[in-house]
Amino acid sequence: MLFTEAQLSGWLAAFIWPLLRISSMLVASPVFSARQTPNRLRIGLALLLTWVLMPALPVVHVESYIGSEAFLLALQQVLVGLMMGFILQMVFAALVFGGQVMAFSMGLGFASMMDPQNGVQVPVVSQFYLIIATLLFLIFDGHLILIGLVAQSFHTFPVAVDGISRNTFHDIVGWGGIMFSGGVLMALPVIAALLLVNLGMGVITRAAPQLHIFVIGFPMTMLVGFILIWVTLPDVMGNFQELLDSGFTLIRRILGIVG
Repeated sequence: MLFTEAQLSGWLAAFIWPLLRISSMLVASPVFSARQTPNRLRIGLALLLTWVLMPALPVVHVESYIGSEAFLLALQQVLVGLMMGFILQMVFAALVFGGQVMAFSMGLGFASMMDPQNGVQVPVVSQFYLIIATLLFLIFDGHLILIGLVAQSFHTFPVAVDGISRNTFHDIVGWGGIMFSGGVLMALPVIAALLLVNLGMGVITRAAPQLHIFVIGFPMTMLVGFILIWVTLPDVMGNFQELLDSGFTLIRRILGIVG
């Protein structure tokens, strides 16, 4: 069998450019980018997804793989993949931020554990929320939705030199403010309740200094904080689900995906 140079170039283009976008998405997205996930598994999954999706993707016409145009084309694919994963990482970061605020209010800011997603130290409260959020992300088929979005993106956001623009970065930065406010809203009930507890202990200490109420103030604050975390857990996870849906909506809007 004889293959022409044009055929080999077409097959290579149909595999290389989608591989860049898919692998970048896996590197930046939650769960897939966890440090516990082996690099070989990520590489193998990127190759497998590209091979499965390749027959259904639009044809890519590239004259040369060397030069400024090829570099810009590769850069655009990497930016698209990183953008999709980064938006979802911000959703998980909002949950971590809310847990940190709760931990500091309870006096647990010193108790930290390793975050498996990012490899950094986070308070145990944030780690607790992060584990539950990761399980919910998998239960809600968030990983499958993300793979479906990257497959649809090749039709609505084809492989080309132009793609991610300044307006896209502006939308992502503006949406980061929503993530910050979302994290604060998750922690607000616990913060408000613990503030009232501290004010009550301050009033008792002022009225009767001989009681030394602050001796039991620290364990009482922790106990009330744990109770509030247990009571508000459904609402926090509900807020996380809303932020996750908002993140997927932003990805669809940027990529021009309807539905």
